[in-house]
Amino acid sequence: MKSAWVDADARALVSRYAADGLAGDLALRVYTTRLLGRDPKLVLHGGGNTSVKTRVTDLNGETLDVLCVKGSGCDMGRIEPAGLPAVRLDNLRKLRARDALSDEDMVKVQRANLLDPMAPNPSVETLLHAFLPHRFVDHTHATAVLGLVDQDNSRELCEEVYGARMGFVRYIMPGFALAREAADVFDADPKVEGLILDKHGLFTFGESARDAYERMIEMVTLAEQRLARNRKSVFVSATLPNEIGAVSEVAPILRGAVALPDHRTQGAWKRLVLDFRTNDAILNFVNGAELARYATTGVITPDHTIRTKNWPMIAPSPDAAKLHDFKQAARVAAAEFVERYVDYFERNNARAGDRKTMLDPAPRVILVPGLGLFGLGRSKKDARVAADLAEAAVEGITEAEAIGRYSPIGEADMFDVEYWSLEQAKLGGAKELPLAGQVAVITGAAGAIGFATAKAFAAAGAEIALLDIDGAALVEAAKSFGGSALSVRGDVTDDASVRTAFDRITEAFGGVDILVSNAGAAFQGKIGAVDDMTLRKSFELNFFSHQRVAQHAVRIMLAQGTGGCLLFNASKQAINPGPDFGPYGLPKAATLFLARQYALDYGAEGIRSNAVNADRIRSGLLNNDFIAERAKARGVSETDYMSGNLLRREVTADDVAQAFLHQALALKTTADVTTVDGGNIAAALR
Repeated sequence: MKSAWVDADARALVSRYAADGLAGDLALRVYTTRLLGRDPKLVLHGGGNTSVKTRVTDLNGETLDVLCVKGSGCDMGRIEPAGLPAVRLDNLRKLRARDALSDEDMVKVQRANLLDPMAPNPSVETLLHAFLPHRFVDHTHATAVLGLVDQDNSRELCEEVYGARMGFVRYIMPGFALAREAADVFDADPKVEGLILDKHGLFTFGESARDAYERMIEMVTLAEQRLARNRKSVFVSATLPNEIGAVSEVAPILRGAVALPDHRTQGAWKRLVLDFRTNDAILNFVNGAELARYATTGVITPDHTIRTKNWPMIAPSPDAAKLHDFKQAARVAAAEFVERYVDYFERNNARAGDRKTMLDPAPRVILVPGLGLFGLGRSKKDARVAADLAEAAVEGITEAEAIGRYSPIGEADMFDVEYWSLEQAKLGGAKELPLAGQVAVITGAAGAIGFATAKAFAAAGAEIALLDIDGAALVEAAKSFGGSALSVRGDVTDDASVRTAFDRITEAFGGVDILVSNAGAAFQGKIGAVDDMTLRKSFELNFFSHQRVAQHAVRIMLAQGTGGCLLFNASKQAINPGPDFGPYGLPKAATLFLARQYALDYGAEGIRSNAVNADRIRSGLLNNDFIAERAKARGVSETDYMSGNLLRREVTADDVAQAFLHQALALKTTADVTTVDGGNIAAALR
């Protein structure tokens, strides 16, 4: 591991923050915290923390000694000064004289001593930072060091690697007891340059930001060098099928297997989004004959448990020629995971006095021999976090097994961390959105209605896949989602293109729950004179494309086995045809029937099918020139033309989007056609 310190960058950050009145030591604390946080071999997703002891002036004008320590859950790689809240140092240090301090009281004391009452909660390891005398203190969960400490002989290994340079602290759950124990270890030998926390990570310290940071790099490098010596070969491969199923076929099966019925509402499911990873190291790990031993022993560091649970689900290896058998075996594996988790919870909750409420028992990591691993979460972001931590676990366990035998904290300690209120607080208490965990595909997504619908579904918590043939417009549309949406250029009139698009979507998210089939174009002509080619093109886009994307969506929904929702953009033309719009209205009428046929044929599978019947929406079909032409032909203003309905109100793409969203949320509604036109009796369904 190499130091990433660059003098010019450090000076630039100090100068930048000096303009805002920030002291140089805090600016350098921000700089090295970011260096640590940007290296995934040191820190991942809110883990680790740093601090600096300095002097600041409070709101009363009094200059105080403070500890600026990372706020709980803050991302070290992107931290700003506000992410290092200042806490009155003298009051924290007085706590060391206590015999005990509950976690709840510790948080209260830390918050009570914040200089800014609106600041985030200081790290759960704030007291450990405070009890050490050094100006700068760094803490990481370096993967290489975990390879040393996740062993039965961890103390012996660390003494071999570090000699007297690092103190060794036995495993204690973070909090007051660990802080006092660590301080006692330091006091026993104040010459140490850092502390190894068994089964957890390491601390380094120094009188400058650079000293503490580069000491961290050095200590991790020493661990890496030890892991490179006297290695044994690991993970003899199990026997695997000749041909492994594709990710696009396997993912929906796994996603359905781990979904849990939501008993609050009939027909509802608590679904998870998937994030797939594979490489040579992952395959070497998941293909091992002893996978069940080393992969399910426990987490490499306690901090991971809140996002990955304490062990992964191990799926069977998917034989490409026997995916039906794989589906059955995956459901068995998922049920066994849930049963094991419930037993684990009940056993440990009894020990804890039956005071805890069980979290959902679904896995957050799935290992698939021959294929790779999946991270799972209620959002794509959470799934990525779980996959990142799972990759770190693969590396850490591999290193541990190469020099010994992987041995993390035990079950009781894992439970105490997983159900620790201070760790759960990192996940946040925000109310879950109604479409959380669901994946929505919108065709014609770069157009007005498609884009508005995508925004509405994203706001409701869905993961979004944007599908459109216009690549440039699709890029612009995707920008509005800040990188969270998947954009897929595809032609809905081409089966190979649609298949490729849905494969990409399942590879990215694990499956599909909602399809908004929206792509279309308004072909015109007097029906008795229109040429055959025009009519066929219109049917291809305005009918067959709806059938094509629906078929692929249903294929995936059936693999998942958790129902789904098909939503079709019909048209007023399907009910109330207009002059010279026969080439458009005919396929739209067929699409309206198609929506109802899907409702009839797949209702027993929990798949709902509905349509929205909209009229006069400003879009690519109804652009400004077309509106002006139609208004002139009718002898009215453009405003009167667009509001030519019973309510005298213009209907917008957002109105159509809200209708689609309502249908997606109406779990007991299918074969419905919702009219969004401001009122048009001639187009009303009878």
